[in-house]
Amino acid sequence: MTILDLGCGAGRDVYIASQLVGPHGRVIGVDMTKEQLDVAKETQQYHAEKCGYDNVEFHLGLIEKLDDIPSLKDGSVDIIISNCVINLCPEKEAVIKSCHRLLKPGGELYFSDVYSSRRVPEELRKDEVLWGECLSGALYWNDFQNLAKKCGFKDARLVEDAPITVENKAVQQKMKDMGYANLEFFSATYRLFQLDCLEPHCEDYGQAVIYKGTIPRFESAWALDDHHVMERGKVFPVCGNTYNMLKETRFAKHFDFVGDWSTHYGIFDGCGTSMPFKSTQPDGNAGKKGGGGCC
Repeated sequence: MTILDLGCGAGRDVYIASQLVGPHGRVIGVDMTKEQLDVAKETQQYHAEKCGYDNVEFHLGLIEKLDDIPSLKDGSVDIIISNCVINLCPEKEAVIKSCHRLLKPGGELYFSDVYSSRRVPEELRKDEVLWGECLSGALYWNDFQNLAKKCGFKDARLVEDAPITVENKAVQQKMKDMGYANLEFFSATYRLFQLDCLEPHCEDYGQAVIYKGTIPRFESAWALDDHHVMERGKVFPVCGNTYNMLKETRFAKHFDFVGDWSTHYGIFDGCGTSMPFKSTQPDGNAGKKGGGGCC
């Protein structure tokens, strides 16, 4: 398995992933800051000696210019991870397009970042203080979902989210003075699968899956995203996209699959298009506003 970490910094997540993929895997870290990569490389020999193998590499570069890194080949990566970095990148479309290109069929982009409840106005996006707070570069949640589809990721799945409270009083006042006190920000984790067979919306074919309980550390139940928590041994109805996300990826061996594609029953019940973040709801339930049972 090959994992790519975008904005790897000093390499903490790279070295964690190194142990997960084992001696036959490969982990690649990319960062734009030489000083951070110097720290990561300083501990490379230490980790190699502790683990008994060296399966990591680091590259200096911009994540919107991954084409400039020769060792990154099309269709060569299983999982791409990133933690609050893409929002700082001015060319977000270039990043997501490159991720789609680099992933193997069935691979996924699994990342956390900052999103907004509405489009961030130009004057805020140019504010250096707000940019440093990782707020100015936040993507409006619906623009992100449309951008993901444009880049080939047809069904972005929200894993978890939480509201971001602006604790800096100067930043609070600045947003208020500019007339944007109601602009909300969220930290959210998404998973995007590189699967051409996915549909733009969640369609119902009468299918279901049964989790075997074989994913390590998740023997009782496993969550694909924030509304697909599958208990071991229980028949779990799914839309066609969820069916493929499990059957056509590394997760297939952990499930039994029920049904086929012979009959279409319409849109999957509860599929909606309103803001998906559960943290926007007073009771924590996005479904009350149409967040959807399967989108």
